[in-house]
Order: sequence, then structure tokens, then C-alpha cells
Amino acid sequence: MKRALITAGASGIGLAMGARFDQAGHEVWITDVDPQALAAAPGHWHKTLCDARDETAAKALFAQIEGAGGLDVLCANAGIAGPTARIEDISLADWRDCVSVNLEGAFLACKYAAPMMKTAGGGAIILTSSTAGIHGYPNRAPYAAAKWAVIGLMKTLAMELGPFGVRANAICPGAVEGPRMEGVLAREAQAKGMTRDAVYDGYAMGTSMRRWVQAEDIAEMAVFLGSNAARLISGQVIAVDGHTENPDPKLPTPHP
Repeated sequence: MKRALITAGASGIGLAMGARFDQAGHEVWITDVDPQALAAAPGHWHKTLCDARDETAAKALFAQIEGAGGLDVLCANAGIAGPTARIEDISLADWRDCVSVNLEGAFLACKYAAPMMKTAGGGAIILTSSTAGIHGYPNRAPYAAAKWAVIGLMKTLAMELGPFGVRANAICPGAVEGPRMEGVLAREAQAKGMTRDAVYDGYAMGTSMRRWVQAEDIAEMAVFLGSNAARLISGQVIAVDGHTENPDPKLPTPHP
């Protein structure tokens, strides 16, 4: 049985990934910083309370996974939204916090997953970036910068690890329904003097498909990228976003 590790796997996109890998027959291992969310996840999953930025904890986690038989798929999914503010209003502490979780967390997971995958002769690394890592995003400088960097990390890993049979790809979700985006909506509405619903509609109208993304849409792509069906797909940036046309949602416009 293949084993998949999903960081930040107890809620949102991570939880959906875990459920979909479970359905596909994988042994699922998740980490999270929320003990209550971990406890609520399916009982037959492996669960580890772990901050993605903590190298000591990451090293111990991957040693445990290696002792249990190794790792076939890594979903480096941990991330936070960070501040919603103009660049001049963002504190260095908030910048560092956002970049640390989104980028350093991915780096540490890849750092400790790579050796065991190389030894095994194969594996799949899937990093969660964002459409903000493709287009940039006004008032989200730390988040966009970190998500662009995640793509650079992925491209490098694909080149470094390809000769060992290890693939690396990045999924770029668009606006995904869920609690994290509700916080973003509230902050953007306040910053722009708009209602939450107007900002919400603006996100949908900023895509050619005029809709939000569901966590399950991201999970489906992750399972595909972790499967043998994607055996020659590596180094790719794949947006699951309904085709983002406008990364700065404004007041909604009529459907064409």
C-alpha cells in the first residue's frame, strides 16, 4: 500500500486530500497544528501534531515515517493567508510569519522527504502554491511572494530529483470555499469599503468559469499527480482555479 503524507491535513484542502488519497487506497498520514482538528480526522489515519516550520519536529516525523516503511507521496500543503494590507502597512513580523509557514514549511517537508524517496527509487512531491504565485496579488505581498517562491522550489526539485525517479509539481488553487477564504473576504471587504458578498462575487467573476473552487477539486488533482497515470508529469505548475482572468476581484460584472 502506498503512503501519502499531507501537511496541514486536518482541515480544508488538506483534509480533502487525505480523504481522496484514502479512497484511492493510500495509507494516509497527516500533520497539523490544531489538536482538535487532528482528533476529528478519520481514526485510521496516522496523525502528528506538528508545526510545519519546526525543523526538529519535521526531522522526527520523517524518521518515524521512514521507520514505518517510507513515503510515496508528499503533499506539502501547510500555509496561512497572511496579512491583507498595502505593502507600507505590513510589519516585518507579519511578513516573516507568512513566508515562514508557506515557504519554509514546504522546504522542510521536501528536505526530509527527498532522501527516502531517492533511496526508494521514486516518489511524488506535490506542493500547494496558489494563483497568487502566478499572477501576483494586490494587498497580499507576503503570500504572493511565498507562493511564487514555492514554484521556484518545485522547479528546482523536479530537476534535482528527476534522475532518481522522483517527480515534483505544484498545484495552484484559485479561490477555494472554506474558513480561510472567509477571513480573506472579510479583510478585503473592509480594506476596499465593499460588502463581503460583493468581494465574494468578484472572485467568481474574475474567472472565466464564473465560480469558486471546492477543496475536493484540489484533492482530485493531487491524487492524479501522485499516481502512475502522471508518471511523466514533473516540473509543472497546474492551476485548479476555473481560469483566473483577474487576480484583483472588484465589484461583480454581469455575465456575458
